[in-house]
Amino acid sequence: MRNIISWFGSDAWLALAFVIVALLAIAPATRAEEVDKIVASVDGDPITMHEVREFAESAGKTIPDGDPTSNPTFREGLKGLIAEKLLDQETRKYEDRVEESQIDKYIADVEQERGITDEQLKQSLLQNGVSWEAFRSRARTELEKAMMLNDELRQHITIPPEQIQAYYDAHHDEFTIKQEKYRLAQILVNVSPNASQGEVAAAKAKAEEARKKALAGEDFAALARRYSDDESKAQGGELGVFAPDDIMDEILAAVKNVPPGGISEVVRTKHGFHVLKVEQHEVPGLRPFPIVKEDIRSRLVDQQTRSRLENWVETDLVKQHDVETLY
Repeated sequence: MRNIISWFGSDAWLALAFVIVALLAIAPATRAEEVDKIVASVDGDPITMHEVREFAESAGKTIPDGDPTSNPTFREGLKGLIAEKLLDQETRKYEDRVEESQIDKYIADVEQERGITDEQLKQSLLQNGVSWEAFRSRARTELEKAMMLNDELRQHITIPPEQIQAYYDAHHDEFTIKQEKYRLAQILVNVSPNASQGEVAAAKAKAEEARKKALAGEDFAALARRYSDDESKAQGGELGVFAPDDIMDEILAAVKNVPPGGISEVVRTKHGFHVLKVEQHEVPGLRPFPIVKEDIRSRLVDQQTRSRLENWVETDLVKQHDVETLY
């Protein structure tokens, strides 16, 4: 079987592309006589020729017309679809274990990765005929799948320290920063241009209160949702990644000496009073090994998970379920 990952994108860790493809894929027109032709079953659940074609199409493959059962693309697609259904069966064991807050974080991570807001994501989904509820439902499924893969595979993988070090030594280019960048989050208390002195003072006091709570250890994202007037509050104040030249002078001056994870002083701009959190500050040069070793370990665990997944499906799951091919 071809590597299953390449077929259905089960890299469930922030797999936005798979989520959208799975939701939006539209099968090509299929002759009526093929729609009900059953070619396999998993635990009595039939798989039709139409489903195999649809599955292959979503993976960028084309199955020829006519009787394609001897075609390698058909066989490969069918194996991938059977594997997906087997994993779906296993994933059902994790239903009701995902909380709404985890879905919120999943979507926030997707938006941060893409540099888009809640509204932009919703608009994109709407333009493609996908409801917000359907998207959240699919996100829940992906999180359930991630839990299943973690329990069955990831947590059983151990990467020795020397392998992590060897990867770092052999891939310095992957950990070399070429351009300075900041990843920022903010709380913004708006001040209108014609605000009175009292209104300005009240806005500053509100920003100072939010900063004080952030310094005391309260969750910055929660504070942003409570205090901020900026639309970024829907993402917990996340603004994205910026080069220094892309940051307002007042903001840059406020954050340039703040360490990653730190909170800036309250800073005044034409928009109002800002409290910034420096989530990440990348400076040009090779990132030190201690900083990246956990990222490398996770990367190597992902690689081994992908390589073990196909074997787990073929040797374990197939034996635990009733799988038949009917052509």
